[in-house]
Amino acid sequence: MSSPAISIQNIGKRYRLGRRERYHALRDTLTDMLKAPLRLFGGRSETKEADEEGAMLWALRNVTFSVDPGEVVGIIGRNGAGKSTLLKILSRITEPTEGRAEINGRVGSLLEVGTGFHPELSGRENVFLNGAILGMRREEITRKFDEIIAFAEVEKFVDTPVKRYSSGMYVRLAFAVAAHLEPEIMLVDEVLAVGDAAFQKKCLGKMGDVAREGRTVLFVSHNMAAVENLCERGVLLNHGGVEFVGTQTEAIGRYLKGLTDVSVTLRDRRDRRGRGGVRIVAIELRDAEGRPIDVAMCGQEIDIVMRYEAEPGISGRGVVASIAVKTAMDVPVFLHHNRLTKEEFGSLPPRGAFVLRVKDLPLPPAGYRLDYSVIDNGTLLDAIAEAMDLNVIAGDFYGSGEVPPISHGVSLVSGTWRLETE
Repeated sequence: MSSPAISIQNIGKRYRLGRRERYHALRDTLTDMLKAPLRLFGGRSETKEADEEGAMLWALRNVTFSVDPGEVVGIIGRNGAGKSTLLKILSRITEPTEGRAEINGRVGSLLEVGTGFHPELSGRENVFLNGAILGMRREEITRKFDEIIAFAEVEKFVDTPVKRYSSGMYVRLAFAVAAHLEPEIMLVDEVLAVGDAAFQKKCLGKMGDVAREGRTVLFVSHNMAAVENLCERGVLLNHGGVEFVGTQTEAIGRYLKGLTDVSVTLRDRRDRRGRGGVRIVAIELRDAEGRPIDVAMCGQEIDIVMRYEAEPGISGRGVVASIAVKTAMDVPVFLHHNRLTKEEFGSLPPRGAFVLRVKDLPLPPAGYRLDYSVIDNGTLLDAIAEAMDLNVIAGDFYGSGEVPPISHGVSLVSGTWRLETE
């Protein structure tokens, strides 16, 4: 029996909160060695050890599983579960605090797309530079150069400095270089988040080609549909530990079931992004009469109420509050924000609520997830993915008593039919 392509044994990674980990030079190592005997004689107080332990965060703890050659395994979990940290350890970007990982084969990593690009160099020069950083030989890069440029769709700008590229052109070229490396093992982190919808589809197709070629892949994504289609097995991480290892379908089911856990309030969520200033502390649903509701009916008029707390001095004139609704399989359904309707909030009191009125809720019966963000003049103040579950039950959307299931489409559309004769 062949040995695993990836073997992870009791991996743990600990970070110190509130302090940057400084570069540890050889001089520091020698100094620590000389001080070690003195620490043994002097001892350390239990209080000090407890204080230091309290300032630590375990991003990963006791993570153990293996991946066989040729397997495509999806790593899933909430934001902050430790997915990206695990791939960084396997990519040797960072070292584990404890445990060990064994990798048998040449590794290619698609983690932070664009790492190694120099803004003053042209696209052509950056292809060779980035390819070398990713471990490709010059002959290999030359042989694949035309294919890389065609995949990125930047033929006309190949000799232009990348600082003049749009953000879409930049990420397309960066992904194209990384995707055409041919390692035995690929580590992929949220690659489908780059580029526009058409390029994301191309990325997904490329990942499918990689899987069919029999290469070993660890694939991190919040796109459950992509995990379902690309992967054979799934590993569910939760709070830095392994919660489940099994088929991708079982892993996705457990992940989606866990999203309904309301033990942590929105106010206490630690996976929020943004610089602060305005913070959403609760989200609730109300019917058209202002009464709180737990579920909504398709076709119903509802309010989605985002209660906030704001710091003094923030004007609401430049604030954009946004809500995105996705299916349980992470398929986007709709996005709405006040800039679409040219509505401004005026001055923001210290406490209040952003309220989105949805007329004739166009969702078939199913469970959905809601993301939100608050932006002030282009600066992200607060955002949480999967901030709330939105459960929709059958309603009389069309006035006929009949509603198609979500398997027929992710939205309901008002319309009328007529017959025309020629």
